[in-house]
Amino acid sequence: MSVHQEVKKVTTHQLQMMKNRGEKISMLTAYDYSMAKLVDAAGIDMILVGDSASNVMAGNETTLPITLDQMIYHTSSVTKAVSRAFVVADMPFGTYQGDSLEALRSAVRIMKEAGAHAVKMEGGSEIRESVERVLSAGVPVMGHLGLTPQSIYKFGTYTVRAKEEQEAQKLLEDAQLLQECGCFAIVLEKIPAELAKKVAETIAIPIIGIGAGQHVDGQVLVLHDMLGINKEFKPRFLRRYADLHTVITEAVQQYVTDIKNRDFPNEKEGY
Repeated sequence: MSVHQEVKKVTTHQLQMMKNRGEKISMLTAYDYSMAKLVDAAGIDMILVGDSASNVMAGNETTLPITLDQMIYHTSSVTKAVSRAFVVADMPFGTYQGDSLEALRSAVRIMKEAGAHAVKMEGGSEIRESVERVLSAGVPVMGHLGLTPQSIYKFGTYTVRAKEEQEAQKLLEDAQLLQECGCFAIVLEKIPAELAKKVAETIAIPIIGIGAGQHVDGQVLVLHDMLGINKEFKPRFLRRYADLHTVITEAVQQYVTDIKNRDFPNEKEGY
């Protein structure tokens, strides 16, 4: 029996067991109670309450505007719905970079007020002090390397990262550093598949990929992207498992038509 089938509540221990056994880890984003309940019941291993809520829920161009209070709101909504999955909350931009005490305060708020099981932070050596400070309080930390969306204005593009040798070497070193600090897992975003494979083989903790090829320990996608609610975002790594954009649009159009034609509600739908 797989770890996935055995587990009634996913923890960092079970995630490590999955890696050790060569069992792939499934992860999706969720930002509200109703969607999180569906995702959890469907058997997902991990739910990321991503700062991508800034884009898909609030309509912002980047992840930078979302606040700590907003992330706590979204995370709290998700944790109320979840009975099995391991819930990771993104630390929003400005809550941990350059100030480890601020990082600790932010992480504690997320854990206490939202009920998250862990937090995720973007970066490597630049945020080492914050990672160590948060871990020292007993808060599990997930790392995030490669394309780090909170640094988009530094990169200037959402293109694939670490294609050059120098950046690839730094990514490897940062992954090793995050492991040594005590992170329980790392997300690798939009990096060459061969580099991601090397990281997954070199690093003992689970490596979760998004646009990082098939040779990592698990995969994560944004829920609204993989369900086809958002049709504008079309990266190569995205597989659409549904076309809810069409389903929802047609349902609403039919509802409007039925009202205009005096077909809804009918006699049986009244009191």
